[in-house]
Order: sequence, then C-alpha cells, then structure tokens
Amino acid sequence: MGRLEDLRINAYLSEVARGYKNNAFVADALFPTIDSESEKIDIFEFNKEAFQVYNTERAIRANSNVMSPKGFNKKSATLTEHDLAYPIDYREEDESKKVKLQLHATNVVTEGLKLKHETQCADLVQNLNNYPSGNKVTLAGTSKFTNKNSDPLGVIDDAKDAVAGKIAQDPNTMVIGNESWKVLKRHPQIVGLISDNKNKLVTLEFLKEIFEIPNIYIGKSVFVDENGNFVKVWKDNIVLAYTSPLSSRTEYDPAFAYTVKKKNSLNIDEYRKEGNKLKYIRATDIYTPFLVGPEAGYLIYDANQ
Repeated sequence: MGRLEDLRINAYLSEVARGYKNNAFVADALFPTIDSESEKIDIFEFNKEAFQVYNTERAIRANSNVMSPKGFNKKSATLTEHDLAYPIDYREEDESKKVKLQLHATNVVTEGLKLKHETQCADLVQNLNNYPSGNKVTLAGTSKFTNKNSDPLGVIDDAKDAVAGKIAQDPNTMVIGNESWKVLKRHPQIVGLISDNKNKLVTLEFLKEIFEIPNIYIGKSVFVDENGNFVKVWKDNIVLAYTSPLSSRTEYDPAFAYTVKKKNSLNIDEYRKEGNKLKYIRATDIYTPFLVGPEAGYLIYDANQ
C-alpha cells in the first residue's frame, strides 16, 4: 500500500475517533470542552464584581460614576499529551481486511483515551478536598439515602442553595453514581411524589422535574483493575454543578469545570518499530481537565450504606 493511501486511511480513522462516543461516559457534562490553539493556556477565576450594587445616579454636568474593577485571578497551565497504541501482527493483518482491523484498533485506543479522561474528571469531582467549606456534605446514619426516612429532596435543595449563594446561579447539571441512582429511584419520598394516574416508576425526566435541574446524568462507566475486577468510576456520590451553555461559554463564566483541549488534537496514525513484525495503531490527544470554580459545584458524598 502506498504512502498516499496510508495517509488517507489515517485521516479516515482520525475522523472515526473524533466521532466515537461511549454512552456510559458522562464527564463531558461536568467538564465541557474548550478548544485552545496552543498548549499553554491561562485559567481565569470568576469574581463577583458584576453582582455588586453601584451608585449609578448622575446629576447634570456631574462626573460619571466610575467603578473600581477587581480584575481577574489568572494562572497559567500547560496541556498534557495522552497517547495509546494497539499492536497488529502482519499475520493478523493478512487474515482480515485491513481497514476493518484498523477500525477495531481505533475504537480500542480511542476508548482507552476517553476512559482515562472519564476517570481523571471523576477523581477530581469526587474528592472532598477539592470543594470549599459549605459546598460538600458527607451523609451518615439516617441521612443516607438507603434509609427510608432520609430526605433526598432536602439534601438536594441545600446543595442548590449553597451553589446559588456562592455564584448567584442555580446548578444546572447533576451526575449521579449508578449505585446512588438505583437507591434514589426507589426512595419512598421520591416515589411518593408520583401522581396516582401515572406508573409508579421514577425516570430521569421525573427527577429533572422535581429537582429542578435540567441536565441529569447517571455515571455507569467502569474500568478493570490490576486483578481483572470491574471497578465503578462513579461511586455512590452525587455531583451538582453550574456549567455554562456551549453557545455562550467563555473562560470568564462562573463555571464549575471544563476540559481544555488543543484544537483538532485527537488523531490516529500508525508506526512500526525496526526489527519486529508489528504495526501499531496509535491514538493521540492533548488536553487537561480543570476544576476552575469549585464554588460552582457541590458534592454529596457517600450517599448509600
């Protein structure tokens, strides 16, 4: 196969990788992507000067009312390269159609990069130390949602009030670990809110209505540990956050988190090593997830028994 055809296949596989999406992954809901032209970036921290009440009345011929800008806190960071390669023996390639085997390899390495991103984000938002005082709670005893007398609605309302009190915005996104979701949808307080003329089944749409949070996702992704056991990425925790809409998001918004990604950095290529009979299909991406405004989020930790 000629060099030109190899380049065409690599470009095609890169497009496959960019369009690939695993429905189990939910980190993008909390860490929406901002593209960057360079690997070195500036992170801006939200301030409250837009919410102050100013003296705006002006008499005839008087000077204008000039505010004293507080400016922005800024820190610089560098994005991280991630890559993963899948080996293909020449005999395996001979026994299959080339592009089909490369498509399989592309999906595997792309899945690997995306799972890494999912675990990075989950680790950040499920760490109590990453939240300020008042933006987290650890449930214990009868407050755990596995107790039928617990008050999930009250806990959620307290979380929403805490976020609104810090950024003047209600949280609009929630990620629920699958174990917590299984308990919540059977909780007598939640089920009891369903009207008699409806099927007594708690759905995500119903949860969005009663919690007044428009975007709710269930974290179901898993990874395999060194002993071959499946481990849940999202524990029995619930994360609430305010995330800016895609259409208007900038680095100045009071957003909880985002992933800064070098523009068009997800690419698939192939390479060989001298002296062996393997071809490697490699996925490369350049990104870093940042928890930029922890006051715009809230962690409900250890919700189950």
